[in-house]
Amino acid sequence: MAEYAIRDARDDDGWDIIGVVAESWAEYPGCVMDVHGEVPELLALATHYAALGGRSWVAEMGGRAVASAAIAPAPDAGVFLLQKLYVAHAARRRGIGSALLARVEDEARARGGHAVELWSDTRFGRAHRFYEGAGYARLPDTRELHDLSRSVEYRFRKEV
Repeated sequence: MAEYAIRDARDDDGWDIIGVVAESWAEYPGCVMDVHGEVPELLALATHYAALGGRSWVAEMGGRAVASAAIAPAPDAGVFLLQKLYVAHAARRRGIGSALLARVEDEARARGGHAVELWSDTRFGRAHRFYEGAGYARLPDTRELHDLSRSVEYRFRKEV
């Protein structure tokens, strides 16, 4: 198994991560990627999350970014948002997703946070099982994004 390293994201990781996200979304019917129209932050992860007062990471294997995760402060004090946690198919089942999730939770605690929340498309059952296995509870509320994919998302939360 190839080794991986987690590091802070750089803006030039964008196209690698766009590939990872596109591959992940392609696993689910109806998910459409419009980088410039709907997820332009992928083109500059580091700059985007720094501007929000957050941080982003990538896991690198063989000189390429194969996974990502980011954290941003939520409107509620002490709550942080987990965003953009994706792992390339070929890099899965190596603990990368768990390691990135741990980085997010550690960062939230270091910033005085007490909870991490995330939103995940209702179609992403594999991700939901991962989050629930890591101690996240699915909350009753949902939200519609009114995007090309007609996304409806579940909300998850974990006290950290």
